[in-house]
Amino acid sequence: MDTDTDTDTDTSDARTGGPAVLLRRALPADAPALAEVWLRSFAAALPTVRRAHGGEAVRAWFAHLVTGCETWGAFDGERAVGLLVLDGDELEQLYLAPDRRGQGLGDRLVTLAKERRPAGLVLWTFQVNTPAHRFYERHGFTETERTDGTRNEEREPDVRYVWTP
Repeated sequence: MDTDTDTDTDTSDARTGGPAVLLRRALPADAPALAEVWLRSFAAALPTVRRAHGGEAVRAWFAHLVTGCETWGAFDGERAVGLLVLDGDELEQLYLAPDRRGQGLGDRLVTLAKERRPAGLVLWTFQVNTPAHRFYERHGFTETERTDGTRNEEREPDVRYVWTP
């Protein structure tokens, strides 16, 4: 990670021999593409969870996230394929394009989050999202709380995870 330019300097993918996905700080112009990644990923990964907001509201929210939080995009050429949003010590969002799951990109994003927040991280995920539970636990996060969902907009039971180095 080149902290002066806020980009990932890894330039090749060891599995394919081709160019790696570039991780970089998101720009305001990236917000629409990142919102589309979020929308596609949410629909694919959480089909039983009611989305609290429509597409236009999600797109407006991403315009805010890119300017108001530490937001990173994962780009395969010009195509956005993943995103990471950090807000204080919270890993607020980590989503991948559905066709990019299982390729190590999520690992790179959570490693980046840990590098950016070396004192520790917290996050929430839905209880129904068991693949996310396995992913975060594999990365050293520990479950600390379960709720009935009354505090989130989706009204979906959730789980709080904490990573402490």
